[in-house]
Amino acid sequence: MLLDPRAPRFAAAITTVVLAVALVTGSTLLLIVQAVIFAVTAANPRLGPYGLLYRSLVAPRVAPPSVLEPVAPVRFAQLVGLVFVVVAVTGQLAGVPALGLAATGAALAAAFLNAAFDLCLGCVGYLALRRLAGRPMAARVPAGLS
Repeated sequence: MLLDPRAPRFAAAITTVVLAVALVTGSTLLLIVQAVIFAVTAANPRLGPYGLLYRSLVAPRVAPPSVLEPVAPVRFAQLVGLVFVVVAVTGQLAGVPALGLAATGAALAAAFLNAAFDLCLGCVGYLALRRLAGRPMAARVPAGLS
């Protein structure tokens, strides 16, 4: 499966806002909601709520993508985000707010880098792991070749 690379970046922008609000307010509930969104998107990026918003509100108003990207790095990045948010929730619920703040901050930084600079740390990590395993893959493919 291939994705429009603008959709994960759009999702990262929303995630950035959600995590920033959670960080400022200390909202465990908001982190739990984001964890569910990460889990759904990791299971199937086409069903992720932010991706659905992109496809219904943004995609019809912009030109088709010139390149598509494989779904696997995006799924891995969502799993990494899920891990960080679960650690954040665990820290908050266990009465270790520093752990919650640090994990939320790390997830926020990664989401911001993706949204602002198109630098998906989870995707980069996935591709590095593939290279280490001797199974490199193309990061993006021209849209006409899909």
